[in-house]
Amino acid sequence: MLVTASLGSDLSRFFDSVGEFLGNLAGLNWLALLLALAFYFGYLTLRSRALFNAVQAAYPAETIRWRDIWGAYVSGVGINQVFPLGGGTIVQYFLTRISIPNSSYPAIIAALWTGLVFDYVVNIVILLFAFTQGVFPKPPDFSKLPAFDLSFFASHPRFLLFFLTVLGIAVLVAFALLSARVKAFWARVRQGFTILTDRRRYFREMVTWQSAAWVSRFFTYWFLLDAFHIGGGIRNALLVLGVQVVAMLMPFTPGGAGVQQALLLTVFAGAATGAEVAAFSVGQQIAITVGAASMAFGALALIFRFRSFKEVIRAGREHRKQGDAPRPVDAHA
Repeated sequence: MLVTASLGSDLSRFFDSVGEFLGNLAGLNWLALLLALAFYFGYLTLRSRALFNAVQAAYPAETIRWRDIWGAYVSGVGINQVFPLGGGTIVQYFLTRISIPNSSYPAIIAALWTGLVFDYVVNIVILLFAFTQGVFPKPPDFSKLPAFDLSFFASHPRFLLFFLTVLGIAVLVAFALLSARVKAFWARVRQGFTILTDRRRYFREMVTWQSAAWVSRFFTYWFLLDAFHIGGGIRNALLVLGVQVVAMLMPFTPGGAGVQQALLLTVFAGAATGAEVAAFSVGQQIAITVGAASMAFGALALIFRFRSFKEVIRAGREHRKQGDAPRPVDAHA
């Protein structure tokens, strides 16, 4: 009953915020919104280049097209914005895998995970900044926020630790199951991490692209804040990025929508009215979701020749039944 009531309360607040957003459409700064979406497109494109370089380092003898890696990445991001629990990430792995002849899932996944190294460093810096500004709630106070998933885990730290442990074990088991032989499996994982073994190449081909991607993401939220009249700026944009970091850890709603709304209402309580912040919290989520989903389904249709998300799932199942046989993306063309 308590869980149902909490979820019902979250949904009620969400729909109220949608009403605030629709009521403020007339006053929206459309130029700032378009600039925000342009920078968001730039963010995804720049980051996809870093991932492309990591995959190319793992498979130097293969001909890999950047557009395929870009398409797989934006498809995963777009699907994650619409559906919860990270289903888009699995789609990204699958699309990347079929784009490269003679590739394997362990190596592909490991190569894509190399992008997390720099991201974690940036995320820590952003969170440290956010927690020093006096408006970002401390972790113990998360249990008081009106977001079911965030308050539940903050109120039950032991369960959170148990959940993270089980999740980590599940990831390792899933990795192991992707290879018939353990030795071959770990050899492929090391192959995926190839770019990390060359420090100069890693900084040149990944860190530089990821740094540019983070700058583009920063300006995405700067202009979104301007579009909804909250006020852009270095501090406010970094606070929104801090909210994004926390929301990323709670993938139980599409794009972490519930967590984002609760945190944004707290963080910007003194910078704008509750109605303005509520409109921004929902409006920026809708803008990002529509933009990401449009790119995702465009990539699925134009690059991979899939007409729906269901078709991707069906192709993934068939691919698995075939014993993970290598298949180039041109098979869909």
